[in-house]
Amino acid sequence: MPTNTTTATNGILEEFRLEFIDCWRKMPNKAFFLALLAAWFALFHLFGNSNTGVIKSHSLLDWIYMVCKPNNTAERDDTQGLLAPVVVLGLFWWKRKELLATNFQTWIPGILIIAFGLMVHVVGFRVQQPRISIVGFLTGIYGLTGLAWGPGWLRRSFFPFCLLIFCVPLGNLSQPITFRLRLLVCQIVEMVSHYILQIDIIRYGTSIKDPTDHYQYEVAPACSGIRSLMTTIGLAIVYGTVVCRKWWKRGVIFLSAFPLAVLGNTLRMLLILIAAEIGGQEWGNKIHEGYPLGIPSLLPYFLAFIGLLFLGRWLQDEPEPAAFSASERAAETARSVAATEEVRANNVLERPAAG
Repeated sequence: MPTNTTTATNGILEEFRLEFIDCWRKMPNKAFFLALLAAWFALFHLFGNSNTGVIKSHSLLDWIYMVCKPNNTAERDDTQGLLAPVVVLGLFWWKRKELLATNFQTWIPGILIIAFGLMVHVVGFRVQQPRISIVGFLTGIYGLTGLAWGPGWLRRSFFPFCLLIFCVPLGNLSQPITFRLRLLVCQIVEMVSHYILQIDIIRYGTSIKDPTDHYQYEVAPACSGIRSLMTTIGLAIVYGTVVCRKWWKRGVIFLSAFPLAVLGNTLRMLLILIAAEIGGQEWGNKIHEGYPLGIPSLLPYFLAFIGLLFLGRWLQDEPEPAAFSASERAAETARSVAATEEVRANNVLERPAAG
């Protein structure tokens, strides 16, 4: 069994390698694009960040990594910034046939998009806002692809590329959102506890406690659900685009990310309260920390995934009938011609002789 699994894995990797090489050969202006891309990266590495108060680096790339890395406690809800490029590359590979069908051409107006991205970066550099510079950085890359491969490429690559907006970390800008999420979760937990679970709790804003001080919890910003919300939104955008062709269906799947994220965090908070009601503060703390096996911490993501999956299956477009390939059409034509000739031959044989 391990040998068969290894063989299958090697076969998949070899197939991917060969197809990647084939796609790469079909791409024109590769050296031109890569040279410009390297220069663009060098610009933002050397002169990308003017705010060196906390992160001592002029590189915008270093700034993005330091802010979005998972072990950063200051802005730990921005880890999706490091995952977004991987997701975008995967979507580019998924759309490779459509992208390779583009009418490739060098498109001079792409310089205007690059210039606009550079202007955005200059504004961000002057006001010491790296987030603005990230927008300029991404806009410039999009313009480079248009310059090298034409407007057709820009149209067909717009959707995957726009997901790179998740590379822009929210940081403290997310506080108005996180506060409202915290408040909403606490209000729903209070209502469910009183009217369904019959658990007596007292809520003060985003703080929940037992009337006898048996336990008390504060829904912190990190527990507001902003991380699961960002993940769910990204997943909804990708999944909706893959399974649906109509924009209204994609919009429904996208909007479902918000209630699904709230529902997941509400259920997690209810589990903490139920555990605390049974075993006190200590039991509730264990659930809060992910005991057992981190399952409670994954609950918001699991519910979001299941909800999106069922909604996508319900809204999924009917598969289009498969089109005949060129060889199948030729074979069908040959069969039709043969049948016609056979009918004609039979008619000649059955025709009575004259005179």
